[in-house]
Amino acid sequence: MISALFPLAKTVLHAIDPETAHQLTIKGLSLMPATPAPKDDPRLAVDVFGRRFPNPVGLAAGFDKQCEVPDQLLSLGFGFVELGGVVPKPQAGNPRPRVFRLSQDEAIINRFGLNSDGLDVARQRLAGRQGRPGIVGVNIGANKDSTDRIADYALCIRGLAGLVDFLTINVSSPNTPGLRDLQGEAFLDDLLARCIEARDEADKGRGKTIILLKIAPDISLETLDAIVATALKRGIDGLTVSNTTVARPATLRERTLAGETGGLSGKPLFAVSTKMLAETFLRVERKIPLIGVGGVDSAEAAWAKVRAGASLVQFYSAMVYKGPGLIDDIKRGLVETLAAENTSLAQAVGRDATAFAVGG
Repeated sequence: MISALFPLAKTVLHAIDPETAHQLTIKGLSLMPATPAPKDDPRLAVDVFGRRFPNPVGLAAGFDKQCEVPDQLLSLGFGFVELGGVVPKPQAGNPRPRVFRLSQDEAIINRFGLNSDGLDVARQRLAGRQGRPGIVGVNIGANKDSTDRIADYALCIRGLAGLVDFLTINVSSPNTPGLRDLQGEAFLDDLLARCIEARDEADKGRGKTIILLKIAPDISLETLDAIVATALKRGIDGLTVSNTTVARPATLRERTLAGETGGLSGKPLFAVSTKMLAETFLRVERKIPLIGVGGVDSAEAAWAKVRAGASLVQFYSAMVYKGPGLIDDIKRGLVETLAAENTSLAQAVGRDATAFAVGG
């Protein structure tokens, strides 16, 4: 139903300010009943992180920032959804306008700055859905004015552990000054140690909350070496590759809007994020699973992420341009590819990582 209405809705939504359009979309979803999604083809099931994902297609963080409509999003057919980013104290983020559609490029630039209703509100909303099916996670960050950012992450983990399946440590948003500095080896080691400690304390007596680390696509391979070594040493459960990019590819057609500051997502992010994914896969040596994000806008793109090393994939920006029908299109295409190649998702993970890393 929603997919059928998207062409008309897109005309209306794309005629207004992107942030207002997004708020209207969240409001519309909140009015929908949270019905179970149709059963997926069993060939799409993925067993990672001690969970069975009904399919590998997830929603990336940034769409449902305030944790308002996770069950409605699962109803659309996602195998999992990531909410947030959530920070401890409510913060308004950067002034508007702070999100821009690069329509000719099927891309988005945002500089939201982790606008958040805060941890207490997120906790309340997530506590209200306890017991409902579906794999849900939350992306967590630090307040812009925090004097102890590592403590902010630990506080979010203590507050949200047990309410969701996974928590993603976001040290790679380009829109909070100094946040990417936490990807440095010394900072990251302390951060991950304290986050794992906070998770273990919070999870005593109940199931384990998965802890993931989301990294930027703009780092050097030397920095990636250090990140992977630190993540493995500290027992992180997986890596998400990657966040938005601060680079502006020469191929962008929307040259004026390309000058806006912020993180670039969507189709132009595909090549650089997939190369970084493949480089990461080669370094983790299958010790932890990876989630591939960036430029996924078709079954072919999702399949490329799998072959580059992703056990699961996520998208967000492509839905702005192609609508929720893209979820089923990707799943259908993956099933057709698996049948045509007589393989499985597990067998395909990382099989072409070397080629993607070299060819980028």
